[in-house]
Amino acid sequence: MTAVTQAPCAHTTLRRRLTALPGAVEDSPFKLAVRVFIVGGKMFAVTSMDDAPGWVTLKGTPEDNEIDRAEYPAVRPAWHMNKRYWNTIALDGSVPGDVLTEMIRASHALVVQGLPRAARPARQEETHA
Repeated sequence: MTAVTQAPCAHTTLRRRLTALPGAVEDSPFKLAVRVFIVGGKMFAVTSMDDAPGWVTLKGTPEDNEIDRAEYPAVRPAWHMNKRYWNTIALDGSVPGDVLTEMIRASHALVVQGLPRAARPARQEETHA
């Protein structure tokens, strides 16, 4: 079976997907090119805005992370992170856009679930990028 590769995810599209989530805030605590996306003061995504094709690091359950790594060569254990819970995804187009969007939503949801109720963002309609 031949893998189908889509166009790489553009940085602006990725930023739109990440910031559209309830309570999501963009920051750059490390260096300008590395952007961190947080909710309730906790990180749910890290991405590079100047690398080509780029990458995004997202939180996941250990089970989902293993499945994604087995299915997509572009998904690898995250560097400098707890490799059970974090994956880095190369934005080369080999992970379908809808799958990447679901990974982003799952990362956000996992972090929100771990927040105290008072720190959780109010539910709002997401804008779909």
